[in-house]
Amino acid sequence: MSASTKIPATLIPGDGIGPEVTQSVIEVLDAMGSPFEWDYQLGGMAAIADGGDPLPKATLESIHRTGLALKGPLTTPVGGGFRSVNVRLREEFHLYANLRPAKTLIPGGRYENIDLVIVRENLEGLYVAFEHYIPIGDDPHAVAMSSGVNTRDGSRRIAEFAFDYAARNGRKKVSIVHKANVLKALTGVFLETAQQVGEKYKGQVEYNDRIVDACAMQLVLNPWQYDVIVTTNLFGDILSDLAAGLVGGLGMAPGANIGLHAAIFEAVHGSAPDIAGKGIANPVSVLLAAAMMLEHVGMKDQRTKLEAAIDRVLNEDNVRTGDLGGKATTKEFTAALIKRVG
Repeated sequence: MSASTKIPATLIPGDGIGPEVTQSVIEVLDAMGSPFEWDYQLGGMAAIADGGDPLPKATLESIHRTGLALKGPLTTPVGGGFRSVNVRLREEFHLYANLRPAKTLIPGGRYENIDLVIVRENLEGLYVAFEHYIPIGDDPHAVAMSSGVNTRDGSRRIAEFAFDYAARNGRKKVSIVHKANVLKALTGVFLETAQQVGEKYKGQVEYNDRIVDACAMQLVLNPWQYDVIVTTNLFGDILSDLAAGLVGGLGMAPGANIGLHAAIFEAVHGSAPDIAGKGIANPVSVLLAAAMMLEHVGMKDQRTKLEAAIDRVLNEDNVRTGDLGGKATTKEFTAALIKRVG
């Protein structure tokens, strides 16, 4: 692909194993014709070391310019007054939809043939964190209080995203997950609004609703009853990690944060500083995130090609990193994948 036809995109390698696994993506995409023109930017601990801010102005300006980013795992220091980089990114770019597919890649695990998608509202709910303490006596933290916020507009927006995603991708059902039996206002407005959206898709996509605790149990007992799940911020955070556990863990789980004017794709696992620099990290999560990124920019065939190559490397070539029961290094896995996509 010529330089003039490449798509500008921000690349944030991240912390810990981040630079290793994002390098894998760069090399694999280069073998596929290098569709992106990368603007390298810092984030997390690397950015703090460079300029004292885990999310520098230059990084924000880059994403505002490109509207598209791929990032490795970022570390937010515990304490010290630093806010989560991921939360700041969602707020800065109004990334209202978090998309987390969970699909079986390696057979023989606890669950076979899992293929479901979690659509999580990303900006509202309990994560708005309107929190405060009430002191009693000499205890300044005697009572902790927090308020959540769900809006009609925000609920409609994420529901429309979920139902539209289901319709475009040939999905059969959307399950609306809530806790309206107890949080009657906070999640009641979400349930009611999502049901109204669901009525507009009758004949295309069916829908039902589930209380979140029942959904969690059913995902463990019979996950195949679910197709697309749409839910609020806190519940989506929990259920998306649960769903990742069904297919082998966070190392196999990609994520996308999508807004009206920007989209950020990511590895959802941590920075794993204990194995950083050892060359043994599993790059599958960020590779699958890059595959989602390809489809987002209209390259669905390239996404299919990359995902099929990952499947063949894992299951036909049997090249796997240590966390997947193999002995391959990150570079060996990348080399095997390049042979498949080249």
